[in-house]
Amino acid sequence: MAIRQDDNRPSRRFGLINLLLIGFGVLLLASNFLPNPAMQVPRVPYSLFIDQVNADNVKRAFITSDQIRYELIKPPAEGAPTVLATTPIFDMELPQRLEQHGVEFAAAPPRKPSFITTLLSWVVPPLIFIGVLQFFARRGGMGGAQGALSFTKSKAKVYVPDEESRVTFADVAGVDEAKTELTEIVDFLKTPERYAAIGARIPKGVLLVGPPGTGKTLLSKAVAGEAGVPFFIISGSEFVELFVGAGAARVRDLFEEAKKKAPCIIFIDELDAIGKSRAGSMGMMGGNDEREQTLNQLLTEMDGFASQDKPVIVLAATNQPEVLDAALLRPGRFDRQVLVDRPDLSGRRTILGIYAKKVKLSEGVDLDKIAQATSGFAGADLANLVNEAALLAARAKRTTVEQGDLNEAIERVVAGLEKKSRVLQADEKKVVAFHEVGHAIVGHLMPGGSKVAKISIVPRGMSALGYTLQLPTEERFLNSKEDLEGQIATLLGGRSAEEIVFGEVTTGAANDLQRATDIAEQMVGTFGMSDTLGPLAYDKQGGGRFLGGNNNPRRSVSDATAQAIDREVRGLVDRAHDRALAILSHNRELLDSISHRILEKEVIEGDELKDLLASSTLPTEAALQAVAA
Repeated sequence: MAIRQDDNRPSRRFGLINLLLIGFGVLLLASNFLPNPAMQVPRVPYSLFIDQVNADNVKRAFITSDQIRYELIKPPAEGAPTVLATTPIFDMELPQRLEQHGVEFAAAPPRKPSFITTLLSWVVPPLIFIGVLQFFARRGGMGGAQGALSFTKSKAKVYVPDEESRVTFADVAGVDEAKTELTEIVDFLKTPERYAAIGARIPKGVLLVGPPGTGKTLLSKAVAGEAGVPFFIISGSEFVELFVGAGAARVRDLFEEAKKKAPCIIFIDELDAIGKSRAGSMGMMGGNDEREQTLNQLLTEMDGFASQDKPVIVLAATNQPEVLDAALLRPGRFDRQVLVDRPDLSGRRTILGIYAKKVKLSEGVDLDKIAQATSGFAGADLANLVNEAALLAARAKRTTVEQGDLNEAIERVVAGLEKKSRVLQADEKKVVAFHEVGHAIVGHLMPGGSKVAKISIVPRGMSALGYTLQLPTEERFLNSKEDLEGQIATLLGGRSAEEIVFGEVTTGAANDLQRATDIAEQMVGTFGMSDTLGPLAYDKQGGGRFLGGNNNPRRSVSDATAQAIDREVRGLVDRAHDRALAILSHNRELLDSISHRILEKEVIEGDELKDLLASSTLPTEAALQAVAA
């Protein structure tokens, strides 16, 4: 896509006006400071003026507050000036003195301004006003960011596809279903007459919903690139302004510009910035009237701008579809909702292949393993992963990206940067080692689709003193009660190891306890996995559907029910804790050997870790019951 460049002729006109204003200003200042020959009169002391009046040698005088100009009857010498001037002083007897000696006196006539001064006084102020208007119009109308007089102009950027920067469906991977839905939009933009002949009506709007970083904006650009039509892109927050009515005016201006370039595509990113439901603010203090006016104008424009001959299709993206106004989602406006979800295994492999072409990979790189290890990664995450690997290779002064760089990049994305400068005390390092090995042994024996791939006691990120990396072995979209209980037990494995080995616990398990409690609360309140409370949902689904919102307040329940929920959550966590204690007690020798090994090496992974964990076994049911008792 190429940004359309504006003509620079208005800029030249603006520069010419500036030069004219500067020239007139210089002339105006010069006229005030240049000497006027008609005003050059010799000045004499006031005492001499009085002596000449007493000598009856003054014919007439003109008196002002700052000057007395008078004419002599007979100059003191031949060729001497007959008109002189003096500075007046406070003299109340001066009028009587002049009258007694027959001097004709009066106030001085007002000074007549020169022609240049008159001209400048009439011309310069209007030119300054015009120049100010041109300045603000230039800032707003010629691509400036914050034109004070152009707040009603749309801030949408116009992209016109060209061969060099054109984005097509070939550049988008991992969202095959979404591409299939949008292919119909492309076909309509190319051949609208075929649909009009049969009486079909193409959707006016298509809403792309999904988690951040899944490629919603890239998909919209691919639609414009495939269809070869202009592409208007704007964020929802750019409509809302301090001035009341500015957002609605920008919506009108956007659609007017789009109609001129039809067929074309309008893409509104972060639609929820202006499209939030009006039901929550009607009749209540704190409602955003400006945003609601902008939304009303958008609804009106989407009802009235459609044309089968020159279609304008609106694409919008959001990761909070649950907060959008119902009027936006009804048929006739955003007719379709296209889910752009995180890619599956094959999708991740294809995306990695696209971004891997932009860097130099060594021959031994296996992208299939990287795709398998990045479950839950979005397209933007994978792009960042490849870039991080390239940065690591360049930092090590290598010419190609190796498999180890990609593996390290995964750990950097998941756990953060290594903090080798953070030096742990010997006793702290020992606690971290047993803690992480406890996670690894319990996690290895628990059911599910993940395996322990690495144990490290090198600090990473902001607070992780060590970590155990579990990578998925298969794509899983559902979790059973047994799987979730196994996750809780794995999270409590570190704290359990500390209890068994050191007889006390530390603050290192704070995050583990938080995550374990969250899972237990969801099992009881959201998933209905409690035999006592039954298949009921006690949590309200709050937060964004695609933003990972787990802040679910409980429904209004009785005190007895709330206590029952708390008991069930506590029971799930306690049973998982007992299970982790039993597993680690049963494998105490293995816990000690792996912990001493990692204290020496700091990192254990690959086949070595796999061979060590292979000797771990589950305790008998009697052993589990004995620990629980």
